[in-house]
Amino acid sequence: MRVLLSTYGSRGDVEPLVALALAVRELGAEALVCAPPDEDFGRRLAAAGVPLVPVGPSARALTRAAPAPAALPERAAAVIAAQFEVVTAAAADCDVLVATGMMPAAAGALSVAERLGIRSVSVTFQQLTLPSPLRPPLAYAGRPFPPDVTDHGALWDLDAENIDALFGAALNTSRVRHGLPPVNGVRDYVVGDRPWLATDPVLDPWQGTEDLGVVQTGAWLAPDVRPLPAGLTAFLDAGEPPVYVGFGSMPLHAAPDAARVAVEAVRAQGRRVVLGGGWAGLTPADDRDDCFLVGEADHRALFGRVAAVVHHGGAGTTTTAARAGAPQVVVPQAVDQPYWAGRVVGLGIGAAHDGPAPALASLSAALETALAPETAARARAVAARVRTDGATTAAKLLLDPGGAALRGGAG
Repeated sequence: MRVLLSTYGSRGDVEPLVALALAVRELGAEALVCAPPDEDFGRRLAAAGVPLVPVGPSARALTRAAPAPAALPERAAAVIAAQFEVVTAAAADCDVLVATGMMPAAAGALSVAERLGIRSVSVTFQQLTLPSPLRPPLAYAGRPFPPDVTDHGALWDLDAENIDALFGAALNTSRVRHGLPPVNGVRDYVVGDRPWLATDPVLDPWQGTEDLGVVQTGAWLAPDVRPLPAGLTAFLDAGEPPVYVGFGSMPLHAAPDAARVAVEAVRAQGRRVVLGGGWAGLTPADDRDDCFLVGEADHRALFGRVAAVVHHGGAGTTTTAARAGAPQVVVPQAVDQPYWAGRVVGLGIGAAHDGPAPALASLSAALETALAPETAARARAVAARVRTDGATTAAKLLLDPGGAALRGGAG
C-alpha cells in the first residue's frame, strides 16, 4: 500500500507527517509527503528517509512577507492550483491520501483524491477549525466577527460564509476545470463527516458533539535519532539546566525585540539560555557565554534537559514540551496559539504571556511561575499521561482495508 501525506503550511504542519510516514513504514507500507519546498522541511524529511514532493512556493517566504488580508483569495487560488497539479501526479499510484495544512490546500488535496477515486481523510492539528456548539470559531485576518454576535452557532455560520468568500471561487474554478462539480461550502467539504484530530486528549480534550464523527488519534510525534549538536551538549553539561527560548516558524512581526527581552528575563532569573533561531532569525544581543544559539535540533531530547521552554504556543512545540515534562511559558502570536497558552495554564504546567510582544516585567513574572517547583512537579505528572502512540494509531486506521474512518471507505 502507498500513502500520500499532503500539507501546505509551517514546520508544525510538516513535522507530524514525518511521524506518520515513519509509522506507516513500520507497518509495511510506503509513504511520501507533499509539502512546501523549504530547505528545513527537506532536511528533516531526508533525515527520516521520507520522500518529499515539493509543492507551491516557500512557506517561509510567504510567512515573512505577511501579505495583506485582501491578498488571501489570490494566494488561495495559487495554492489550490498547485495542489491539483502536483498532488494529482504524486497520488496517481497511491491508495490513501491524508490532507492537512491551510484550508485551501486541504480542499485542493481532497478534491484530487475525489477525482482519482482514492480514499482520503482530513486531519487537523488543533480543534479550533472543527465546528462545535461549545466554543466560537477563529476569525480570519481582515474578517472580524460582529461584536454583537455571541451565539456560537451564529458565529460558525459566519465562519462558513467567510471561508466561502475567501476560498470558494478559487476551489470551484479548479474543481470544474478538472471535471469535478462545485462544492456548496468549503469548510464543510474539508471537514467532512469523519475528520481526524491529531492531538493528545490530555492536552486537548475534544470539546464538541459526537455527530461530527471526530476521530482523535493522539498527537503524531516523530522519533528523532539525530544527536544533539556537540556544542549544545557541552553547553548543557557545563551548568544547571538552562531555559530554552524559541518561536518556531513565527516571523515575530509584532515582537521584533523578543530575543533581547527574553534573554534578559531569563538572566534575571539566574538562568542560562538556549536560543532557537527559528524563522524569525533570533540572535543573541551580546557574546556572553551564558547564551547558546541553536538551529536544527531534536526538541524532545533538548526539552528534557532544560528548566523551562519559552515559545510561541504552536501545537507541536506545546505537545513536545509537555511530553518532555518541561514547564512552559507561552507567548502566543496568532491563530490557535492563545488556545494552547490557555491549555498550558489550565493544566498548571506553565504560564501564558498576555500578548505577542514580551516585555521584561511581564515575561519575568511568567518565568517565575514556570520555574516554581510546583509547576515543575505538575509538568512531570502531565508528561506521564501524554500518549506516545498517536502516529501508530493513525497509521493503523489508514491501512485498515475496511477504511471505516476514511472518506470512500466502508461504513
